[in-house]
Amino acid sequence: MAYTFDQLRVKTLAELRDIARNTTHEAVSGWSQMKKDHLLPALCKAFGLDTHVHHAVVGLDKTQMKARLHALSRAREEAIEAGDHAKLKAIRRERHSLTHKIRRATV
Repeated sequence: MAYTFDQLRVKTLAELRDIARNTTHEAVSGWSQMKKDHLLPALCKAFGLDTHVHHAVVGLDKTQMKARLHALSRAREEAIEAGDHAKLKAIRRERHSLTHKIRRATV
């Protein structure tokens, strides 16, 4: 049976060991002595799965927003050198707003 990372992640150690018992891949050799933290990546390697979850940003142009964040970082440095506290505060608020929008749109 083919598994996904999410399916394996929610299984108990006993269930993972049952799966490993029927797997002949060398990554799961010694499965009876492994704890869940070691057995889960070994099973993912045996099944050819990614060991982390990929998140997607929905409804935004993340590349454009990241470019704006980089431009704001440069403007921040200039504001610090000039000692312009009002401009620095405005830059900080805009950076916070952009990062918040990116995180909110991440699924």
